Amino acid sequence: MLTQDEQQRLDQLWTAYKKNNDQDARNQLLDAYIPLVKYVAGRMAMNLPSSVETGDLESFGFFGLLDALDKFDETRQIKFETYAATRIRGAILDGLRSMDWVPRSVRSKIRMLEKQVYELTNELGRSPSDSEVAAALDLTPERYYELLTEVKGVNLFSLDETIATDKEGDSLKIVDLVIDSDGLPEHKIVETESVEELTAAVESLSEREQLVLALYYHEGLTLKEIGHVLEVSESRVSQIHTKAVMTLRRKLA
Repeated sequence: MLTQDEQQRLDQLWTAYKKNNDQDARNQLLDAYIPLVKYVAGRMAMNLPSSVETGDLESFGFFGLLDALDKFDETRQIKFETYAATRIRGAILDGLRSMDWVPRSVRSKIRMLEKQVYELTNELGRSPSDSEVAAALDLTPERYYELLTEVKGVNLFSLDETIATDKEGDSLKIVDLVIDSDGLPEHKIVETESVEELTAAVESLSEREQLVLALYYHEGLTLKEIGHVLEVSESRVSQIHTKAVMTLRRKLA
């Protein structure tokens, strides 16, 4: 939380940059928001294999911050931090795509898991439990959880997929509904059928899966913090998150 003096200084820098194109003010703004890049990169790193360097994510994210700084419109009544976090996340995802960091074997495993979860969901009329998925795959619970850990991170892209667009050209992503379904009317969505399908998909998740998504994307809790709330390990939260996003992805494919 910024103090009044800190906020006043930022306001002065924004005025100097946006009204007078003061490049020194721009550089000071960049320095002020670098911690936001580190925060977003750190949160995303928790869902990626250890082979992906956090430093690389921060480098990608910095370009998102630059883009946000140049394109931010103060008249839209939105906090810069909110706007910039979206741009930073998008830049990191673009960077990961360009790296093509997901091995072919992992892509094969995620397709197998998605297919099985999808078939069980249709058969049962609800989100299947971990034990049901493991049994269908003829895997021990231990091996099933190992498999979820192996494919974590692949689903990062799923929640950022655009499912609808409003009249002004603004996009609605899966994560928007996961975060706050009550806020959807503000988007003036044209493709309402897409929203209805997504709503049904989210509601089909188990209560615990919905809670993990809400705490992670809406409340901004880390996986470790969510683990304290649910009284489970951080790795277990990661597995729940992976399965939930995988279920949404398959349902909307």
